[in-house]
Amino acid sequence: MTSPLLSRRNVLLGGLGVAATAALAACTSSPGSTGTPSRTFGTPTPIPPSPGQKLIEKTLTAKPVTLDLGGRQVSTWAYGDVAPGPLVRATAGDFLRLTLDNQLPADTTIHWHGIRLRNAADGVPGLTQDPVKPGAQYVYEFTVPDPGTYFFHPHVGVQLDRGLYAPMVIDDPNEQGGYDAEWIVVLDDWIDGTGTTPDAVLKKLIADGGTASSGDMGGMDHGSMGGMSMGAGPWGDAGDVTYPFFLVNGRPPTDPEVLTAKPGQKVRLRIINAASDTIFTVALGGHRMTITHTDGHAVQPSEVDAFYIGMGERYDAVVTLKDGAFPLVARPFGKTSGGQAMALVRTAGGAAPGADVTPPELSGQVLIGSQLQPAESAKLPAKAPDATVDLNLQGSMKPYRWGINGAPFGKNEPLTVTAGQRLRINAVNMTMMTHPLHLHGHTFALPSGLRTDTVLMAPMQSFAIDLDADNAGDWMIHCHNIYHAEAGMMIALEYAK
Repeated sequence: MTSPLLSRRNVLLGGLGVAATAALAACTSSPGSTGTPSRTFGTPTPIPPSPGQKLIEKTLTAKPVTLDLGGRQVSTWAYGDVAPGPLVRATAGDFLRLTLDNQLPADTTIHWHGIRLRNAADGVPGLTQDPVKPGAQYVYEFTVPDPGTYFFHPHVGVQLDRGLYAPMVIDDPNEQGGYDAEWIVVLDDWIDGTGTTPDAVLKKLIADGGTASSGDMGGMDHGSMGGMSMGAGPWGDAGDVTYPFFLVNGRPPTDPEVLTAKPGQKVRLRIINAASDTIFTVALGGHRMTITHTDGHAVQPSEVDAFYIGMGERYDAVVTLKDGAFPLVARPFGKTSGGQAMALVRTAGGAAPGADVTPPELSGQVLIGSQLQPAESAKLPAKAPDATVDLNLQGSMKPYRWGINGAPFGKNEPLTVTAGQRLRINAVNMTMMTHPLHLHGHTFALPSGLRTDTVLMAPMQSFAIDLDADNAGDWMIHCHNIYHAEAGMMIALEYAK
């Protein structure tokens, strides 16, 4: 997402000369433009844990690797030797000291997605830190305040669309449990090392105005704009890129992850959408799931056949398993190429379902997460907003231009807030594509009171979202479609100094 060489006020993202719809036309610049960083930060000052605070330490090595996707070898970048990378697990209130060892041939960072951490550890180059150069290390130190299901990934360019992502679980010391097993399920769309790279995909999207067919380079979805060619459903035009693989825990459905348990056991699923351009519909064949949390926050339990999960969203669900072998399917919304993602849930013998299985639950009651109701414990205290700002998502596929409030990131004016305020953001999706809107460093409440940090916004949908300005710093708000973000659909939220 942010390129390491950008000024957030005077330069376009990624140096590729993109803007963001007709309202953004005056902001267009030429391809190849670059800028001088608006700020430099230097080495962060080490901070110690508080007396009695548990310390969690880990080193994460970002490096080039070759992965096996069901017999196909792909060259990519990952944390360690696998994708997803190693789990980081702690308990709410712990102090984390996580070292990024950059063995990549490019600058990188780590963003701890969904964590309300101190600003200096948020991982956004040019906004919260300097980019981490090849061969260098960077130490992230912060306290994790909230339990929940999270993940981490770079915030440089389109690096997320490689193998650079991993789960992060923050346990609740007061939780009773009440389940027999826990499965972490990470969903992804995959194109890196299949004859192209994410950087080449973005470059071609911009050059071709989002209209190139997948036959040109295996990267674009020819029918992703103009009409409802993406398929019927709530999300309109849902993605730009045609992917050859969809993965669960780094494995394609032809060589699926096998999740084992005993019949009658209750399992907690922590489901993370680490994809860059794909909304999934998730269902477990033969079962109904009960959604218990969204983005780490408790909700009124909701039993569903299936649910949508947007890029950057996380859902926790519990399910009591039956006897047999069942497909856990993540069906890409509106995409007809590349098949689907699938893991195998096995509690007994029997034939495994095929890679293209369609559980009937996919045609049942499919939950839209923003319709969940919050648990009382997750609600913000009742309070009228002290200030209100507008956030308009704008853009188009032809030409490939995305932005917020009339300009791409680097040319739009940051939103501002004063510490201690209840801020209301009137967010409007003014495009014909769905965008997962993500806020750094905070959670926000929808009008229902539902707490989250990422919300899917359908075409022309609007939300009044409220947040408490209790974490001073400069923060990012952006679409979590990585290609839209890198093409300019980001804006800063700055605390008044």
